[in-house]
Amino acid sequence: MTTSTPKGSASTYRYPLSLFEGFGLEIEYMIVDRESLDVRPVADELFRRAAGGQSPSSFVPPDSDGLMGWTNELALHVLEFKTNRPTPTLEGMAQRFQEQVQAAEQLLEPLQCRLLPTGMHPWMNPDAETRLWPHECNEIYATYDRIFGCRGHGWGNLQSTHINLPFGDDEQFGRLHAAVRLVLPMLPALAASSPVVDGKWSPIADYRLEVYRTNSRRVPLMAGAVIPEPVFTRAEYERDILGRLYEALAPLDPEGILRHEWANARGCIARFDRGSIEIRVLDTQECPLADMAITALIVRLIEAMVQERWLTFEQQKAVHNEPLQRVFYDTTRYAERARISERALLASVGISRSLTWAGDVWMHLLDELVPDHPVWSPVLRQMLAAGTLSTRISRLIRRYPSRADLHAIYSELADCLRTGSLFGVD
Repeated sequence: MTTSTPKGSASTYRYPLSLFEGFGLEIEYMIVDRESLDVRPVADELFRRAAGGQSPSSFVPPDSDGLMGWTNELALHVLEFKTNRPTPTLEGMAQRFQEQVQAAEQLLEPLQCRLLPTGMHPWMNPDAETRLWPHECNEIYATYDRIFGCRGHGWGNLQSTHINLPFGDDEQFGRLHAAVRLVLPMLPALAASSPVVDGKWSPIADYRLEVYRTNSRRVPLMAGAVIPEPVFTRAEYERDILGRLYEALAPLDPEGILRHEWANARGCIARFDRGSIEIRVLDTQECPLADMAITALIVRLIEAMVQERWLTFEQQKAVHNEPLQRVFYDTTRYAERARISERALLASVGISRSLTWAGDVWMHLLDELVPDHPVWSPVLRQMLAAGTLSTRISRLIRRYPSRADLHAIYSELADCLRTGSLFGVD
């Protein structure tokens, strides 16, 4: 989102975009060896080739309109594609991201590398294989590493899709934050894609989120409970979330290198510097088409909640964190097979039953919100019928899969990314 200069008090800040006037999108992928699929820490070499000999931390394809860009992440084997500015529509964005995938794959081919999707590498040993980005902004990564040790699964082995949604002023921020808080617990039931870790199948469907919520345990206020606290103004947010976080970080980061809004690692974070809320809990899917279909459904849901379709703003604000956290932990573990019995959460999406499966919640929301879109609707119906990507992967492996078993499955996932096709659906 575009940064704006605040004017006046916190309640009178004005930002360039209002609710749902634009979308900031980011998708992360792993760079792996073309044959073995082991991670390859060559993101800087990829950037060097893309930029004609330099090694920048970001790159804008010269033959585009400037909307799409590439950027580095903490680990040298991770590449992020993103929108450089808000896009006013999600239409056509799957193709725009797919074009970036294809361009990167062409540059990676001489390096005997390719891109691999999903939320985690299935057999990477992050303690031994993680190499941090050593170029621009490396002092930030070095500080993270010094404080937290960034060579574990929650740091060196995770890939996600981020959605940035704008707000125009303090009132819009409150309404958007209230809605996103209620949506977060249900997202693993839609987007889990990380059921394999250390070469073993895990009973936790979204293992990326399992390690994500504990990776900053030295400073628990970094991620909090992942579901953010019920605060609905900038002043409250800066006092109760950012202020407490900065205070907790200060003894470990006296230079204030991490004293920025992005240090907040909750499942959604307020970016007042650019007037947006960033959703961070989505595992990367098998191809941009799947990521954008999921994004479209989530955006429609949040928009309906902001418009008070099922609960008023006051009712949304009154939902406590404890039931949201319980549902989030369940969907992290069981994805669409989690049973939801929290009445306030069910009521927030228009369900009057006292108990339902998380997958049925999303099918209900698809019928309510995206019943007949020519692209998103058929894709989402296929995905929901087949289960989350985590379920589709798990269905094909044994409890104790061999490396050959995993290699065959993840090779097919890499092919799905290259061709832009869904995995394991009829």
